[in-house]
Amino acid sequence: MCGIAGIWDRAARTGANELAECASAMAQRLQHRGPDDSGLWTDARAGIAMGFRRLAIIDVSSAGHQPMISHSGRYVIVFNGEIYNFRELRDALRRHGHMFRGTSDTEVLLAAVEEWGLESCLRKLNGMFAFALWDRHEETLRLARDRVGEKPLYYAEVGGRVLFGSELKALLAAPGFAPEVDRNSVALFLRHQYVPAPFTIYRDVETLPPGSSITFVGRAKLADSQVSRFWTMRDAAGDGARQPHVASDEELIDRLEAELRRAVALRMVADVPLGAFLSGGVDSSMVVALMQDCSSAAIRTFSIGFAEADFNEAQHGSEVARMLGTDHTELYVSSADALAVVPKLPELFDEPFADPSQIPTYLVSELARRDVTVSLSGDGGDELFSGYTRYRQLERIWGRVETIPRPLRKLAGRLLQIVPEDALQLTLSLLMRPGSSRARPQYRVRTLGELLRSGDPAAAYLTMSSHWPQPCEIVRQAVDLPTSFTDRTSWPSLDELTHRMMYLDAVTYLPDNVLVKLDRASMGVSLEARAPLLDHQVVEFAWRLPLSVKVRNGEGKWILKRVLDRYLPRQLYERPKRGFNVPVGTWLRGPLNEWARGLLEPERLAREGYLESAPIQKKWAEHMSGRFDWGAQLWTVLMFQAWLEAQGNVARPIVSRSAQEYEPDDGRDLCVS
Repeated sequence: MCGIAGIWDRAARTGANELAECASAMAQRLQHRGPDDSGLWTDARAGIAMGFRRLAIIDVSSAGHQPMISHSGRYVIVFNGEIYNFRELRDALRRHGHMFRGTSDTEVLLAAVEEWGLESCLRKLNGMFAFALWDRHEETLRLARDRVGEKPLYYAEVGGRVLFGSELKALLAAPGFAPEVDRNSVALFLRHQYVPAPFTIYRDVETLPPGSSITFVGRAKLADSQVSRFWTMRDAAGDGARQPHVASDEELIDRLEAELRRAVALRMVADVPLGAFLSGGVDSSMVVALMQDCSSAAIRTFSIGFAEADFNEAQHGSEVARMLGTDHTELYVSSADALAVVPKLPELFDEPFADPSQIPTYLVSELARRDVTVSLSGDGGDELFSGYTRYRQLERIWGRVETIPRPLRKLAGRLLQIVPEDALQLTLSLLMRPGSSRARPQYRVRTLGELLRSGDPAAAYLTMSSHWPQPCEIVRQAVDLPTSFTDRTSWPSLDELTHRMMYLDAVTYLPDNVLVKLDRASMGVSLEARAPLLDHQVVEFAWRLPLSVKVRNGEGKWILKRVLDRYLPRQLYERPKRGFNVPVGTWLRGPLNEWARGLLEPERLAREGYLESAPIQKKWAEHMSGRFDWGAQLWTVLMFQAWLEAQGNVARPIVSRSAQEYEPDDGRDLCVS
């Protein structure tokens, strides 16, 4: 696991020293991703320099040093990630006559490119990766990213120079690079809590979509660069709809267990200490159970707990660890410990990111890093095996909603949206039991109003997934941009509503939220995180499974749980899903109140010029009164404000581009698929 960065002046006008200084400065910003080693390679004649920071995992010797040059001398690479099937590929390449100096997967990757070409090579790789490949013969720069989007890669062009890096902070270290905040991306962020790919918070800076490569040639403009996809979630999901597995339940459970065991075993290969996150939920327990079954010694597992009982699940991890016989480490953190992470978030994530579970994810990564360099996680199980309760909720709600004539339900939805707050509060107080919370029911009534106004279940799911359903009313001069949620031409043909929701999450929420959180939190403490459930063969297998074995009798992850039954008593993991919850709503009324009020001052918002103050102040007042719990919505705004402050508060009014300006005119599909 590493950090990569580089610059290519396609006009070759930049001197050797300047190129080296630029690439070195960019890579230095990624030191947390690679504290073990650094490297630099330049070719002033071609105008290119590549920098590297190394976290040594496979072949920790100098033979794994990067940038690495291929045996023929044609290719130079900087590579971030792991190729899990590198040994298999190395054996195949040896049969083709290739020789190897060391045992790193990077050297195997270079040989594979030489033998099969980049496109064929990418299809053979099983791993998580992002890399930049310079072809010295053709003078082309190729960037590539893994299938699901586990490893990040950003790129931009500034005055004829191509910049790339593992994180945005690397690009910002390049001299003369001062990108503008994109208001349309701010609106996307308020809706989703993250900025969906390929967009970033900055204009003219993009994220390379998962399963893609992009080629830069000569002095061509960035718009002339070619993006190609070697794998798409759409193809995986579409194949699943057309060619489902036909077998008995027991046969499917056996085959899934074999796929998971293979994926876990591949990710246990490391030349450094290895462990796993263990929350005690289905996904992490599944990964740990298979790890322990594959190991002759007790594996290291890590959990964190909160002093607040309502948010603590550490005891579940401990119970699973005892049953499986792992070497378990548990740490209880206070609210003060968690709050101490908040000032680090803008630097850690580079752009606004507002999933509150970013805090415990960072804390458990910090805990694991004390003893191991690699940790396996259970991420991906919800999107692949229908684990989110919102899938069942929308199925149930929409089943009732669609029985109402559309004009009538739109009218009802509108009425629920315009009922005065006091009238709604009074009505609910008469209907509810004494002592019950009034915040959530009021929120649900408002959400129901939005759902009733939705034209179809896909639009309803976007509403359910939106923290600010009308973000362009909050962000000045912003327009809605096309995403995978709105571009229906990018969707595969899936009959079941649940599968359609799972697909949308797999191409948006999973790569742009879940995996961003895992990567930044773990790499922020120089820890490599691996996700066996996101092995692309597991992903493809899961999509070929019928929905009936993912959801049965209202139970999500049915088949995954049946595999886990073979290792653990059901009572250890069978409980309501809670996730990594943190009490942000309570914090905003307590220890974070002064911090939040300062960031949300109307005068400050007016001076910065991005956000409309009135709707934010309304939610703040409602939240502080206890009438509503707007913690998640306010946290999203606060994460933008905190990020903006970390940038030096240099906010200048800009005219945002229209949605039409984002339409691809070079054959590239802007929506992740």
